Amino acid sequence: MSSIKENGIVLIPIDFSKQSLMAIKYAYTLAEHTKSKLVLLHVYQKDSDFNKAELDKLVKQTADESKLVVEGMGVKGDIFEITDKTAEKLSANLIVAGLDTHVKFRSFMGKSTASKFIKNAPCPVITIRSTTAKPECKNILMPFDLSMESREKVPAVIQLAKYFNGEIRIVSVFDPSDQTYENKLLPYMNQVKKFIKEKSIACTNKSIPAKDVAESIVEYANKNNCDIIVQMNNKDTSFGEMFSGTMSQKLVEISNVPVLTINPMKRADMPLSY
Repeated sequence: MSSIKENGIVLIPIDFSKQSLMAIKYAYTLAEHTKSKLVLLHVYQKDSDFNKAELDKLVKQTADESKLVVEGMGVKGDIFEITDKTAEKLSANLIVAGLDTHVKFRSFMGKSTASKFIKNAPCPVITIRSTTAKPECKNILMPFDLSMESREKVPAVIQLAKYFNGEIRIVSVFDPSDQTYENKLLPYMNQVKKFIKEKSIACTNKSIPAKDVAESIVEYANKNNCDIIVQMNNKDTSFGEMFSGTMSQKLVEISNVPVLTINPMKRADMPLSY
């Protein structure tokens, strides 16, 4: 079952932009709860782009502000490949990355390969677009479908709720014309809701008939002032053929609410019940 490891490393790719600096501050509370140190990863393409003095200054400033253990790394190469490789090398428990607030994936990470970066990440990834994102995840939105992978994120969502004394909102978007899917979905949603409540965590569930899964989830998150959306990096089974696995990518792309993306476990199967 998926969860965020403790006593590890929170890796933050930076380019000294407003968004990457926002990602650093956002990571403070999570690093504190998970007893992790922060590693600020500055990836540069040309030797002339690397400013060690500026990186050292940012490391010290971050340590002073957060009261956490903070390290800096400067590595030459491609931001996507280096971030994933570094996360794997360091056995990072989380990556926190700032994305541009207006343009699709056009941050310091570029446009075309940000989704590949998330897909290949060896640990969960939090992406942040808003410059006003709240670092405390008290109101957690968990999209849910009938896939085996969807249930894998439940432990991570429970973990966040316990860290922040928060509540969980389960939401599922289904094709309005597919009543059979909705009928199958509701018992599993109620089962997961019951499981979460048994952990002494407040939980609600909501099913939404709509054609666009990602837009409906973001709309619900904003209407209900959600602090974070937790998703699996897999295709939504209700719209699998339509979106061909791109729903999770689109959610990251359009959401002004921070998104925690967890890649599914490499295992053949897992039980439907808890």
